[in-house]
Amino acid sequence: MITKPKGTYDILPKESQSWHKLEDTIRKICHLYNYKEIRTPIFESYSVFHRNATDTSDMVTKETYDFEDRSKRLITLRPEGTAGVARAFIENKLYVEDPLSKLFYMGPMFRYERPQKGRNRQFHQFGVEALGSSSPLIDAEVIALGTSLIRSLGLKGVKVKINSLGDEESRARYKSVLVEYFNNYKEQLCEDCLVRLEKNPLRILDCKVCRNKGFFQNAPKIKDYLNEDSKKHFQLVTAALDKMQIPYEIDDNLVRGLDYYSHTVFEIEVDIEEFGAQNVIGAGGRYDGLIEEMGGPKIPGVGMAFGLERLLLATNLAGKDLNKKEAIHIYFIALGEKAHEECLAIANVCRIGGLSCDLDYLNKSLKGQFKDADKHNALFTCILGDNELEQFKINIKDNTTDEQQTISLYEVYPYVINKIQSHSACSTCKDRKE
Repeated sequence: MITKPKGTYDILPKESQSWHKLEDTIRKICHLYNYKEIRTPIFESYSVFHRNATDTSDMVTKETYDFEDRSKRLITLRPEGTAGVARAFIENKLYVEDPLSKLFYMGPMFRYERPQKGRNRQFHQFGVEALGSSSPLIDAEVIALGTSLIRSLGLKGVKVKINSLGDEESRARYKSVLVEYFNNYKEQLCEDCLVRLEKNPLRILDCKVCRNKGFFQNAPKIKDYLNEDSKKHFQLVTAALDKMQIPYEIDDNLVRGLDYYSHTVFEIEVDIEEFGAQNVIGAGGRYDGLIEEMGGPKIPGVGMAFGLERLLLATNLAGKDLNKKEAIHIYFIALGEKAHEECLAIANVCRIGGLSCDLDYLNKSLKGQFKDADKHNALFTCILGDNELEQFKINIKDNTTDEQQTISLYEVYPYVINKIQSHSACSTCKDRKE
């Protein structure tokens, strides 16, 4: 038996409804904030992700899927979405069409890491990118979009951790101080951090191995090295969050090691006990140097990303069921070959008109077909036998009210449409009274 590769999984029909619900919610939230969808290739040129020798992140140095195609071109399966969006933004000159591009994406990503709960080698990511504005308010808007998404999924205990990396001048000052400090503790640094000390010292602050060592707690804080412009930018971001009543906590150790990151960086957490220490569900930041680094004009940007598997796991652990049973509009029960053919024809008319329908294709008994109607949560059940067929009639049951009628074969579609509209009107009236 051939099985799926390690670190991948199948999304089965019984689970796909929760994915649809999550994706629909994401699209709804992005529409509310006026972000437009962009779809980029699943694989890109190697250089899209492997651009800088100072990038010491595990994602780039250890986890990418790289291969040569038949023309000996070096290709990488995308490990994240931002770089591909940036490449598309530059290549298609989106900055000419609009001075501010507000974009979102969803799709599969690939990283060769140790599979664990909620993390796979093929995983799905949602992200937003706002390209063209250096305003602190757009930083706050991106954070607001992320918290709105989490709340719309019914999750509580949302917390934002935020920090500032400052501008290029502030970071340069801070890096030199950081290198001087950690040089005093080289013998205690892990192997990865020794490399980071030479290439990207900010990433030492993000190390899960060294962060619990005593010397780490006394490391210099970047807030003490921000210039006035950087301080003002960060103050305006936090003031906007205060105005929107979005709770946040300033985390001095929160960093992004890549050189193109600047100013605001943040993580969004949810309070779910089963998540333990791994309660970060989304993260992002400002990256004013990325577009220029990739060969485009000097254009600022800010973005964030969420893992869809993590979002689904969070909703499940919080007891929020996104996988509610879907209902179809009509299930046709046919008694006899001629009746079956007629039911298929009527079902097709109804489907063209926008009604979901199904019928039996396994020669089930009458009892078995009724069970199928229940299984599919049908709003209406139509029963057609030889006697009804001779009279061009069909029996139909409204499963919401248990009302049963015999109607013309040609009236099924308008009958169901009118009933659905009637149910909707009744529900509206009931809501108003309540």
